[in-house]
This record gives sequence, structure tokens and C-alpha cells, in this order.
Amino acid sequence: MSPVFGKLPSALEERTRFVNIGGVPALVAHPDWSTPAPACVWMHGRTVNKELDPGRYLRWLRAGIATVSLDLPGHGQRDGPSGHSPERTLEVISQMVGEIDGVLAGLHGVVPIDPLRLALGGMSAGGMAALRRLCDPHPFKCAAVEGTTGDLCALYFGNADGDQRPWPVDHPREDVAAVDACQHLGTWRPIPLLALHNELDEIVPIGSQRRFISRLEERYRREGADASLITLKTFPESGAPSEHGGFGRFANEAKNTQTAFLAQHLGATPIGEV
Repeated sequence: MSPVFGKLPSALEERTRFVNIGGVPALVAHPDWSTPAPACVWMHGRTVNKELDPGRYLRWLRAGIATVSLDLPGHGQRDGPSGHSPERTLEVISQMVGEIDGVLAGLHGVVPIDPLRLALGGMSAGGMAALRRLCDPHPFKCAAVEGTTGDLCALYFGNADGDQRPWPVDHPREDVAAVDACQHLGTWRPIPLLALHNELDEIVPIGSQRRFISRLEERYRREGADASLITLKTFPESGAPSEHGGFGRFANEAKNTQTAFLAQHLGATPIGEV
């Protein structure tokens, strides 16, 4: 049973455990809890929690992929001050980036996962943390993000093209740059990346993510890697809240696209309906 939302769908609940890993509350769903499985470490967005979107985790289970869904600092079961305020987003991202390695270390011996078949991902603020973490040495084979950007300086301060409005929260530029993936691409190792986004996103405008993806593609080419390892898939007007909270009428397509991507690159073996 979810400590936040109560009862999960029965097919998910019977394969889910709530554990504290490296000091981070986690929802862990595993196909059988005995055989080492590929896994995705997932981080939610601001103001929600790790239980969000059980349909995502059910799809991953059926594909043979374990879920390790983490509460961001100040969210869900986390003790301490709330991280819901937009003024604290940079702090939340920075802390989460620094906690991912502890989570990975804590998983071993607790959750039967294959350390050679790991993915990292997240939505919105969780996606920002994922993209920044991927700029440093890591064990992840692929990554999937949605409704996010790796160009935080453009998000917070606008851009020279004039098509990106400044974010209505003021932070020192050096604080933003510290967690801005775009400022640290020199150490990004080319891996498959799937980015999903709504064209009309009012919170994280698509332009900032397009610019990030363009710079990342340049990075791949400079490294002699195939830029087609990066996929940016967008959706027109979806009906989601602020065109940011999910994918509305395209939700099924978005979740299926993400699951297929992870299954392909993690070499997952489907277990069928659960």
C-alpha cells in the first residue's frame, strides 16, 4: 500500500515495496523480486511524489523492467522543509543529483537489479536532475525524460533569440549554471536518450529543450557518435494542465513510446500481463 496515496492498482501493489535507499524514500516495483532485472531510476516533478503515474510503472513491469521511483527532496515522504516552492527548485535539483549515486549503491543487495542494464529518467524538475547527473561519469545505459530541459540558463534568464521568456524566479546565474546540463556537456557520454515534450508547454517551453537537444547532438557528432541516438518526440495540443502535467490525450502513446525505448535499450524480456 502506498504510504502517500493509499492503495495502488493490485497488479502493481503485489510487486511493489516501499524502501528507504541511501536516505531517499523509494517506490520499487520488480517483475519477480528474484531474478536480476533491468531497471529505471525515475524522478517525478515539483509538487508531486514518487507514486505519481502507476500506469507508467505497470507498463515497465510488463516489459520486464524494474522501477525505482524516488521522492525528490521536500516531497512525498521526505522529512524537512517543503520543496514545492519554485524558489527552491534549484536546491531540490542540486540535492537530488548528489543523492543518485547513494541510491545506486543502496540498491545492491536490497533489490535484484542488473547493474549493467540501468536507465535514468525523470519529468520536469526530475528530468532536470537526470540530465545534469548524466553530465558526469555514470553507469546508465540509456535515459528518458519528459516535460523538461537541459538548458536551465535559457529557462531562467531567457535567450538571445528572444523566444524564451525569463523564469519569474530570480537566482544568481552561477547557481543556475551549476545544475544546468548545457553548461557541462563536455563530459557527457553519448548514450540513447528519449525526450518527450508538449509543443505548447507553458511551464518549460519547448524552445529551451530543442536548443539543448541541438547542442547535445553536436556533442555526439564531435565524439564520433550517432546523433540519432537522441530522439525528441513532441505532441501538439494535448489538453494536459498547462500542457505540462502529463500528455493528456496523448498519454497512452507517450507512455508506450517510453516503455518501448527502455525495453529496447535495456534488453528487457517481457513478462506479459500482470
